[in-house]
Amino acid sequence: QVQLVESGGDLVQPGGSLRLSCAFSGSMFSLYAMVWYRQGPGKQRELVAGISNRGSTNYADFVMGRFTISRDNAKKTVDLQMNSLKPQDAAVYYCNAQLLGNYYWGQGTQVTVSS
Repeated sequence: QVQLVESGGDLVQPGGSLRLSCAFSGSMFSLYAMVWYRQGPGKQRELVAGISNRGSTNYADFVMGRFTISRDNAKKTVDLQMNSLKPQDAAVYYCNAQLLGNYYWGQGTQVTVSS
């Protein structure tokens, strides 16, 4: 069984930066692909960034060049560094762990981008 706990969500001004973290509890973290999703008010959940068990990354077009996903297999964490934040980035951000069709979700952390 896997548990995920996100942290780091906050209020930030447009153009600012924020770093989200996700702590993984369970076995074999290094085998999981780790993905950040987000969901704004009244919107569908969308993929933000992902990182494979081998460290390859992929990003949604709307965060390319601004966000960076990384993982630390020793600490069993995955981070999302968010720079140049826009009001459109405001959402609840969710951490997700994926392996062989199994999807585990964190509780989400709120990111607010406002002047």
